[in-house]
Amino acid sequence: MTDPLFWHRLQFGFTITYHYLFPQLTMGLALLIVVLKGLGLRTGRPEWNDAARFWIRIFGLSFAMGVVTGIPMEFQFGTNWAAFSAKTGGVIGQTLAMEGIFAFFLESSFLALLIRGERRLGPRAHFLTAVALWVGSWLSGYFIVATNAFMQFPVGHEVGPDGTFHLVDLTAFVFSPWAMVQYVHTMMGAVVTGAFAMAALGAFWTLRAEHRGAAHVSLGTGVVCAVVAAILVAVPTGHMQGRLVAEYQPAALAGMEGRFESGPRAPLAMIGQPNVRERKLDNPIELPAALSYIAYGDFSANVRGLDSFPQDDWPTNIELLYFSFHIMVGLGTGFIALAAVAALQFARGALERSRWLLWMLVLAFPFPFIANTAGWLTAEFGRQPWLVYGLLRTADGASPTVHGGATAFTTLGFAGLYLVLGLLFVLLVVREIGHGPHAATTADGPGPG
Repeated sequence: MTDPLFWHRLQFGFTITYHYLFPQLTMGLALLIVVLKGLGLRTGRPEWNDAARFWIRIFGLSFAMGVVTGIPMEFQFGTNWAAFSAKTGGVIGQTLAMEGIFAFFLESSFLALLIRGERRLGPRAHFLTAVALWVGSWLSGYFIVATNAFMQFPVGHEVGPDGTFHLVDLTAFVFSPWAMVQYVHTMMGAVVTGAFAMAALGAFWTLRAEHRGAAHVSLGTGVVCAVVAAILVAVPTGHMQGRLVAEYQPAALAGMEGRFESGPRAPLAMIGQPNVRERKLDNPIELPAALSYIAYGDFSANVRGLDSFPQDDWPTNIELLYFSFHIMVGLGTGFIALAAVAALQFARGALERSRWLLWMLVLAFPFPFIANTAGWLTAEFGRQPWLVYGLLRTADGASPTVHGGATAFTTLGFAGLYLVLGLLFVLLVVREIGHGPHAATTADGPGPG
């Protein structure tokens, strides 16, 4: 516990995990707001715009929290990870700069117009503003995912004699196959979060017989978008991501499945506990040959186990990698089932009378946050012990002059600050829910009715 690297990793892991609770909601809501505004413009029915106004306010709160919690991570590149920044800044600095200049300012500018300018802009211009906000939000997400994809699958660069990375092909770097697949997978996961949040509140209002128009719109939009996005998270994007891991990070795949021995017709572990000391999976329930097919499209394919890699190249924490992956997959499967049943009932006109199903939707809303977090943990634990896979080890990227005590102290400070911010966010969201969809925002913004 006195190792500075442990504290550097813990602090960055804590701050980025907390931070991502908010962008995943805003990126998901960005698309759903476009759907609400578009259908409101097409139908002329006020409940669509009522629901859109409410979710724009929730988007604004979440966006503000994302900005505040994201700033410390930028500083950590210079404090905790100075060696990593010095070596790779010539590459990843490109996408981080584009995220700030093009995407962040586009997103924040159009959010202000969306919140304050509905009456002045008019229905069509306000809808186009929502589209611009969605584009800015998802563009911001792409540049961040492309940065992470380089750490997972480094392309478009060369390494100089001094170990410094230099960008030689911007197109290969920004549009790598890993970045494209990971991006769509991530965005669909964000839509699942936003859709389940929207469906949960619609179900809550329905159970309380409040705001019937906005409740019906939020409930229906939420469950329909949730089932579509949840399926896309699994197939094809999740499957394609798994194929990339199998090809380029086979040690990560072995850790994700708790596979210690290589061999053909590899089973897929549904349940089990990785026993690293004895190098086996305890109490497994497995599907025979399924992993071979998922990874390579051949039931008889050989899947490498951890025994085929030097132990120094094993994922740093196999237990957390294994359980993160299985939590993500298990919850994702549950989302498909729940959203499909709810969408079917909605299509039949029976969802608003199914109180048990409405309660399930209300109680389900935290789990997409957990699943998305588990997905990112899977990616990051799987990449270890590398910062840039196969090229730069995590231990070589930390700041050599920042000691563990200083990082531990600031981590405690972040924990206290984020607790206060989290409570404030919850209070503000609860207040907005109490106000309902008809709350006035500004003199120029939407008013009652």
